[in-house]
Amino acid sequence: MSFLDHLEIFRWHLIRAAAAIMFFAIIAFMYKDVVFDVILLGPKDPNFLTYKLLCNISRFLGFEDALCLTESPFSLMNISMSGQFSAHITTSIFAGFILAFPYVFWEMWRFLRPALHDGETNLAKGIVFFSSLLFVLGIVFGYYVVAPLSVNFLGSYQVSSTVANQISLTSFISTVTTVSFANGIIFELPILVYFLTKIGLLNPEFMRVYRKHAMVVTLILSAIITPPDITSQILVSLPLIVLYEMSIKISAKVIKNQEKANA
Repeated sequence: MSFLDHLEIFRWHLIRAAAAIMFFAIIAFMYKDVVFDVILLGPKDPNFLTYKLLCNISRFLGFEDALCLTESPFSLMNISMSGQFSAHITTSIFAGFILAFPYVFWEMWRFLRPALHDGETNLAKGIVFFSSLLFVLGIVFGYYVVAPLSVNFLGSYQVSSTVANQISLTSFISTVTTVSFANGIIFELPILVYFLTKIGLLNPEFMRVYRKHAMVVTLILSAIITPPDITSQILVSLPLIVLYEMSIKISAKVIKNQEKANA
């Protein structure tokens, strides 16, 4: 096929993926009460699941109510005429992409699969399922662990008691969605390592040699996507370290299968 023919096929894959995103975005737009009151504004509620667990842990360790959140440390406000409508639109599109991610990845995989040999296609079985699973796990981890810690820390931080925290709606939504989405992307590390190993740009020996450097990068990355406190950084860095070790095993498995196929 010519280059333009490949572009034509890729264009239709993109159109179908965009249609799926818009379909779920429209559903999210229609159910704004669930998207906003239950999901997005959930980390602001003192009765949020994460805060309840922290409170129970605090009492179990004998710290009384040290880790309990009794009231929201800030209030939300809208400061622009179209602020709430714009937030509704962008949030719906964001939710549409998350819900349609398995299908979007499947469309991209359908475009790439014909370029693989039969043996490579067999090795990549389940790639859509595992990539979607890792993405969902990352979103859940970011939403239930990183986002509440970020919201609670940044929302309650004050340089002076005379300055009240009144957070804009767009700023709050941006924090929750960005943190959750960033973790979803980070959890795709094993998939990225798989493909980099397949094309020969990465190998397990390289990853083992530079493991210490990777740990430093992990700590820097966790510091970027979390509030500046040591507890949040540790909570984010631990799954990243586990994912890195999993990626080494995956890379070694790919190399072993390639050597077996060559033999």
